[in-house]
Amino acid sequence: MPTGTILVADDDAAIRTVLNQALSRAGYDVRLTGNATTLWRWVSQGDGDLVITDVVMPDENAFDLLPRIKKLRPDLPVVVMSAQNTFMTAIKASERGAYDYLPKPFDLKELVAIVGRALSEPKGKGSGKAAPSDADAIPLVGRSAAMQDIYRVLARLMQTDLTVMIVGESGTGKELVARALHDYGKRRNGPFVAINMAAIPRDLIESELFGHEKGAFTGAQARSAGRFEQAEGGTLFLDEIGDMPMEAQTRLLRVLQQGEYTTVGGRTPIKADVRIVAATNKDLRQQIQQGLFREDLFFRLNVVPLRLPPLRERADDVPDLVRHFFAAAEREGLPSKQIDAAAMEKLKRYRWPGNVRELENMVRRLTALYPQEVITAPIVDNELSTPEPAPSTDSPREDETLMASVERHMGNYFKGFGDDLPPPGLYHRVLKELEIPLISAALAATRGNQIKAADLLGVNRNTLRKKVRDLDIQVIRTSR
Repeated sequence: MPTGTILVADDDAAIRTVLNQALSRAGYDVRLTGNATTLWRWVSQGDGDLVITDVVMPDENAFDLLPRIKKLRPDLPVVVMSAQNTFMTAIKASERGAYDYLPKPFDLKELVAIVGRALSEPKGKGSGKAAPSDADAIPLVGRSAAMQDIYRVLARLMQTDLTVMIVGESGTGKELVARALHDYGKRRNGPFVAINMAAIPRDLIESELFGHEKGAFTGAQARSAGRFEQAEGGTLFLDEIGDMPMEAQTRLLRVLQQGEYTTVGGRTPIKADVRIVAATNKDLRQQIQQGLFREDLFFRLNVVPLRLPPLRERADDVPDLVRHFFAAAEREGLPSKQIDAAAMEKLKRYRWPGNVRELENMVRRLTALYPQEVITAPIVDNELSTPEPAPSTDSPREDETLMASVERHMGNYFKGFGDDLPPPGLYHRVLKELEIPLISAALAATRGNQIKAADLLGVNRNTLRKKVRDLDIQVIRTSR
């Protein structure tokens, strides 16, 4: 366990007491102050091995003090605390040289762990910092615990070129996160180029990504630069990566492995100088099992996985988002609106299948279509009570048999390939997809008793055990 002296600065006496107790129990010497002046005097005298400071101090903002600390003692780690809890707070902490950022309230065990890591790291590590950003241009909105985790990860990624895989439902803001990584990262002076794999015909994806030479195919009348070339020195955002055809996946994997590519019809390798950020709303591990996505490409792209929570998991952010969208609409010339507490509560309780995008669209409708200055609960009810969609032939019916359900699913599966056929090995992939829920259901019904489950399924007990092991099925044993 590393030891050292921790300098704590916070104008809240209760917080100072709690931090003193937690850090003292962990074996550290602790010095406490409620202002930035005393903290700066200690630092300038060479005292302390680590600083923990709140952002808002009675005499000086910690973000103004941080650059002076880093200039005088560049190896002194500084952990910043804040109750402001916005994306820009995390980014500012990173830009000004903070070792880490903790939104209040935070877990004391996590704080002690961060202190231990900071004091264990070799001195002189250093990292390049981004230029100061415009504090008013906040690309991400929300102060919920789920979003705080996102902000902290983003702040740590800003000064790296690590490949990021953003996973989230449609409408959660995957492209906004990708743009934030670019706009506040070290490639911010380069271009941000986005390409949606689902929106490009399968036979044109390679040309779109890597460009083509004149005469490379019918209709190629001149050389065309691909998205990799357009994103030179910047960020390439590959949206809906799960819809990329297998042949294009192979070429993309080669680029990620070798760091260079060739245009369609070209022979001269071109060095790829881009940061890759990919996004998907699909389960790529399931895609891999179905033979639709290369496992080796997944691991190349999934260097830093980042899951964006759906809006229903961050309902506390709805008020901030509503105010943000009302303000944006007003800046565009739409009437100023307010919303009462009952209406806001209804918005917080709604499930939002379309996530933040659905909420934004609704706020714009409320602003444009309703003359009332204050949006009330009946207005929100009217907007949320949309008619039920007509039943689709592709939707399951309550009385549908298992055979009919599988037949409908397989029909949709084959349709997804258009005129092409699925990858070879379909028989075993489908059987595996059926075996897992079947065996899981039998084990659940028998409370994890494999003897009873084997009898229920009509298979040998050793066969069932092998299936459980090979298919990695979790067995939970419970008593009645």
